[in-house]
Amino acid sequence: MQEHFFQCPYCWQSISMLIDVSQYQQQYIEDCEVCCNPIQLRISTDNQEITSFDAENLEQ
Repeated sequence: MQEHFFQCPYCWQSISMLIDVSQYQQQYIEDCEVCCNPIQLRISTDNQEITSFDAENLEQ
């Protein structure tokens, strides 16, 4: 597990989450811990490192 900080696409607050870097591709929805809006997350890892991280607003 690796902690990753990013900005919420709704409220723009900096939040963090733990990423399972043993999974190569991940896609799921997680609620913002500040404003509770749903965030679409797409994460790619390689060799136990995060290579791509996208946090998108579901209303787009």
